[in-house]
Amino acid sequence: MTNFIVKKVAVLGAGVMGAQIAAHCINAKVPVVLFDLPAKEGPKNGIVLRAIDNLKKLNPAPLGNKDDASLIEVANYEDNLDVLAGCDLIIEAIAERMDWKHDLYKKVAPHIAPNAIFASNTSGLSITALSEGFDAELKARFCGVHFFNPPRYMHLVELIPTVATRPEIIDQLEGFLTTSLGKGVVRAKDTPNFIANRVGIFGMLATIHEAEKFGLTVDVVDDLTGKKLGRASSGTFRTADVVGLDTMGHVIKTMQDNLADDPFFAVYKTPEVLAKLVAAGALGSKTGAGFYKKVGKDIQRLDFATAQYVTGGAKADDVVARMLKEKDPVKKMKTLRESTHVQAQFLWAIFRDAFHYIAVHGATIADNARDIDFAMRWGFGWNVGPFETWQASGWAEVANWVKEDIDAGKALCNTPLPSWVFDSAVAQNGGVHTSAGSWSASKSTFVPRSNLAVYDRQAFRAPVLGTGEATGANAGTTFFEDESVRLWHQGTEAQRDDVLILSLKTKMHVIGPGVIEGMEKAIAEAEKNYKGLVIWSADAADGGAFSAGADLQAMLPLFMSGGVKAIEPAISRLQDAHQALKYANIPVVAAVSGLALGGGCELLMHAAKRVASIESYIGLVEVGVGLVPGGGGLKEAAVRAAADAKGTDLLQFLKNYFMNAATAAVSKSALEAKKMGYLSENDVIVFNPYELLHVAKVEARAMFDAGYRAPMKKLVPVTGRHGIATISAQLINMRDGGFISAHDYKLGKMIAEVVCGGDIDNGSLVSEQWLLDMERKAFMELLNHPKTQERIMGMMQTGKPVRN
Repeated sequence: MTNFIVKKVAVLGAGVMGAQIAAHCINAKVPVVLFDLPAKEGPKNGIVLRAIDNLKKLNPAPLGNKDDASLIEVANYEDNLDVLAGCDLIIEAIAERMDWKHDLYKKVAPHIAPNAIFASNTSGLSITALSEGFDAELKARFCGVHFFNPPRYMHLVELIPTVATRPEIIDQLEGFLTTSLGKGVVRAKDTPNFIANRVGIFGMLATIHEAEKFGLTVDVVDDLTGKKLGRASSGTFRTADVVGLDTMGHVIKTMQDNLADDPFFAVYKTPEVLAKLVAAGALGSKTGAGFYKKVGKDIQRLDFATAQYVTGGAKADDVVARMLKEKDPVKKMKTLRESTHVQAQFLWAIFRDAFHYIAVHGATIADNARDIDFAMRWGFGWNVGPFETWQASGWAEVANWVKEDIDAGKALCNTPLPSWVFDSAVAQNGGVHTSAGSWSASKSTFVPRSNLAVYDRQAFRAPVLGTGEATGANAGTTFFEDESVRLWHQGTEAQRDDVLILSLKTKMHVIGPGVIEGMEKAIAEAEKNYKGLVIWSADAADGGAFSAGADLQAMLPLFMSGGVKAIEPAISRLQDAHQALKYANIPVVAAVSGLALGGGCELLMHAAKRVASIESYIGLVEVGVGLVPGGGGLKEAAVRAAADAKGTDLLQFLKNYFMNAATAAVSKSALEAKKMGYLSENDVIVFNPYELLHVAKVEARAMFDAGYRAPMKKLVPVTGRHGIATISAQLINMRDGGFISAHDYKLGKMIAEVVCGGDIDNGSLVSEQWLLDMERKAFMELLNHPKTQERIMGMMQTGKPVRN
C-alpha cells in the first residue's frame, strides 16, 4: 500500500468558493493557505482577511466551528508564492476567465512542488485549454476538481482529467476527496460544463422554455419541480435566484461559446426574462430580487408578461399533486403523459426533454449512466437521477413515448434517440443500470463501479436504482427484527461477523417501547456473542436522523388510559436502558449522523464512544415541548462537568451544559458538538457518511481488542444549593428582562436543580441514580403542567415549538 497524504493545501482565490473550500479543508484538519491579490489599501493580505471574516457570517456556515477561521493561513501572490513549495495540492478558484487563469498560472507554476497536484475549480471551462503553456511534467499533474456551492454541504465533486493527466494522480485525488473531505466523486469528461451543470442547466433552460409554452407562473413551476418531484425544495426559479442569475448566465454562455454544433443549441439561448433581470441588476438572492422579491414579510414573484412583481405563493393543482404522490413510477409517468391537465403536460415535457438530452449526450459527457445520475443527485439535490427515473418508469415504453414526441415535433430538437436505447443490451435488460454495472454508451457495455481501495471503507455505497445491490436495510444476517428495530451483523449464518448492529426503523428513529426493548435485546446478545455493538441506521448516509428523540405519540395511549403516573415506568425503563448501554461489558459505539435531539442525544451520550458524521446536529431540546431531559441527559451533564472540572470550580464547567439544555441549543456540526460537550475529544468525526458504519465497527473492535472494561460506577460531586442559587439569579434577570417566559424560568430552574444535585451542600457526592431520580421526578411534574401540555400538543399538531 502507498499512502497519499495531503499535508497542506493551497487555495488560489479568496472569493465565495475559494474561501469556502479553504474552510472545509480546515473542518477536516487539513492545513490550508488561502491566496489572493495584494490589497491596494490597508493590510497587504486584506482581501483574504476580509474573506475569512466573512466565513463567520455566512449561512449555512462553511466552518464547523467558527473559531477555526483563524487556522486559515493568509497569503498574497506578490509576497508569498514560496509557500506553494510546501503544498501537496493546489486548487485554483478564481473567476471564470480563461485569460485571468492563464496569467495566474504563469505566476505560480515555477513555485509548485515537483510532486504536487495542481487543479482548477472551474465550473465548466476546458481543462485541456487551461493546461496550455504548462510543461509536460506539470500537465501530467493537472486536472479539474469542481466543487459545488456550498462546498461543505454539497456532496458532489467532479474530477476532470485531460489526456495528459497521469491516472494515479486522479486516483489519489479521488481517495483524498472521498475520505478526508467527505465527497461523492464523479469523473467527468472534459466537455463544456462537465456533467452536472451541463445536464442541470439544460434542465433549467428547458423548464423555463416549457413553463412559458404552457403559461405557468414561477411559483407554480417551483412547487411542481421541487419536493413533489423529489428534488431540491427550491424548485427551478428559486434555485436560480440562490445560485445567482449572473452565475447562471456565465454557465449558459460557456454552452453558447462552445457548443455551436449541439443539436440542442437553440435551447442554450439566454432566456429573454433572465437577460433583462441581469441587465437590471436583479441577480437573485444576493441583490434581493430576481425571479422572486422579498417585500416586507411577503415573497412576490415576477410576472413574465408585465415584468412586475406580484403576489406569489401559488401551488400545483390538487389533481396533479395527487398524480405525483403515486408510488408506482410506471403508473405515475403514464398518468402524466396521458393527462390533459396543463401542469401534467408540462411535467411530462420536462421529463421527456431530460431523457432526450441525456440519451443524446451521455456518451460524450460521462463514462456511464451512473455518473450522470450521481451528478444530478449529489450536485442538484435530486432524490433519483434522470436515468434511474427513466428506468423505473418503464424503459421501453418511455423510450417509445419520447420517440413519438420527437417525430411529432414536440421535443426541443429533432435529433433521434441513439440506437442503443432500443437495440442494445440496455433494451434487453430494461434499462441502463444492472447488477453487472451501468451502461457506457461510449464503450457499449455495462461498466462496474470503481474498485479503488477508498471504497472498501463504505459498507454500503450510494445505491443505484435497478442494480439490485444489498443495502443497510436488508444486507447481512438478521438476529431479531420487528417494526421498531433490526439487530443484525454483516456476516452469514455460517460465518458470523464480530460486531452486532442495532438499526432503528421508527420514523425519524424516535425512541418508543419497541426501541427500548431492542436496546435491551442488543446488549444481551452482544455481551454473549460479539466484540461490540454499533448503533447505526440504514438511512444514515441519506440524510436520515440518528434519532429525533422520544416518541411522544407512543406516550399518548398510556397518558389517556392511566394519566401521568402510567408514563413513569416507561421513563424509568428508558433510563435503565441507557445506563445498561453505558455499563455494558462490551463497547457500544453510536454511529451518529443527522439529527440527534432530546432522547437521541441522550442515547449517544451513554455510548462508550461516538463516531459522528460532520453533519450531526446534536442537542437536548426538551424545553421546546415544556419538559426537561428525562433519559439521563442531565445526569450525564453533571457527570461530564465534574470530569471536566478535575476538582476545580465545578460551577464554571456546569454552566455550559446547563445553558445548552435550558436554551435547547443544537450543534450546527459535529465539531461544534465537541465544543458543547455532547461529543468528547476522543470521539471520531467522519466526513463521508458512507464510511460511518465501517469506522464505527473498526472503533468497536479496537476497543474490545485493547481489553475494554465497562467504566466503574463512581459518585459524582455536585454544587447543590450554591449552584442552584447562582444559576437562578441569572434566570430571574432573564425572566424580568422579558427574555424568557415564566414557564421557561420554571424549566430552567428545574434543570438547574437536577444538574446541581438538588438541595444539598456544595461539594456533596451523589450517585448517578440520585440524579436520574431527580430527572424523572422533574419530568413527571412537568407532564402534569398545563403549559407543558400546550407545548406538547402544539408540537404534535404543527411540528413547531409553542412559546408560552
